[in-house]
Amino acid sequence: MTSERGRRALWILIPAAAVLFLVSLVVGRYGVRPIEALRALFGSADASDVLRALILRVRLPRTIAAACVGANLAVSGAVLQGLFRNPLIDGRVLGVSSGAAFGAALALSLAGGAAAVQGLSFAFALGAVGLVAWIGWRFGAAPLVLVVGGIAVSALFEALVGLVKYVADPLSQLPAITYWLLGGLGASRWETLLPLAAITVLGLVFFTLFSWRLNLLTLSDAEAASLGVHVRPLRIVVIGVATVLIAASVSVSGMIGWIGLVVPHVARAWVGAAHERLVPMAAVLGAATLIGLDTIARTALPSEIPLGILTGLIGIPAFLLLFLRLVRSRGAER
Repeated sequence: MTSERGRRALWILIPAAAVLFLVSLVVGRYGVRPIEALRALFGSADASDVLRALILRVRLPRTIAAACVGANLAVSGAVLQGLFRNPLIDGRVLGVSSGAAFGAALALSLAGGAAAVQGLSFAFALGAVGLVAWIGWRFGAAPLVLVVGGIAVSALFEALVGLVKYVADPLSQLPAITYWLLGGLGASRWETLLPLAAITVLGLVFFTLFSWRLNLLTLSDAEAASLGVHVRPLRIVVIGVATVLIAASVSVSGMIGWIGLVVPHVARAWVGAAHERLVPMAAVLGAATLIGLDTIARTALPSEIPLGILTGLIGIPAFLLLFLRLVRSRGAER
C-alpha cells in the first residue's frame, strides 16, 4: 500500500516540479510569458538577445542550482536520519555547515572572489567532517560518538566564524560575510553550477545503487553485521558521500537550513522508510521545495529575501510540528 501510494505521489510530484521549474523562469522583476521562455530555452530565432541572456545566463542556472541544492540537502538529511536512527538529525550535526561558513568567511575576509569563497567553503566543510570522522575512527564510529563529535566540531567552527567576523572590516568585509551566511542563490552562474551538478548526479546515483545497504544500516550494528554488512567502513563512506553533497551545496548557496531536516519527513510519510523509494522522493521533493522558495525569495518583496531567512520562517514551525508529533507518538508507545 505504501509503495503504491508512493508511486502515485512521485508521478504527481515530478510534473509539479517541472511546472515550478518553468514558473521560476518566467516570474521576476522582468516578467516573461511562458512561450517566450520556452523559445529562449530552445534557441528559437524569435527570442531577443536580452531575453536569451535573462533566461539562459541568469534564471536557468539559478533554477538548476536550486534544484541541485534542494535535492542534495533533502537526500543527505534522509540518509543521515536513517544512518543515525534519529529523526531529528541533518547535515548540520556533523559540522558541515559551520565548516563551510568558516571557509567562506575566511575567503571574504581575505578579499577573495567567488571561486575562492566556493573553494574554501567546500574545503573547510570537508575538513570539519574529516575531524568528526577521525573522532569516530579513534573511538569506534558509533552513532552517538559521531553526533557528539559533530556537535563539538560545529561549535569550534562557529567560534572561528565569530572570530573572523570580529576582526573583519565592518564597512566592507563584515556585510559580505553576514549576507553570505544568510544564504542565497543570486550568484549562481554556469561556472559554479557545473561542479555542483556533477557532484549531485554522482551522489544521487551512489545512494540509489546502495539503497538496500542503507536499509541495513538502519538496523542495529549487530543485526547489520549478521547480514554481511561491514558496518563501520560503510558508515564512514555514506557519511563521506552525504558530506560532499552538503558541502558542494553550501559552498554555492550559503547557509540554508531546515530543508535537510523537514523534507525527508514529508517524503518518508508518503513512501515509507525504504531507501529505494525514499531517496528519489526526497530528491524530487527537495528540488521542488527549494525552487519554489527561491522563486518566492526573489519576487515577494522589492529586494531579495535571503533564502536562509525564508527557510527558517517556514522550517521552524514545520520542525516544531514534527517534533510534537514525534513526542506524542513516543508517548503513545509507552
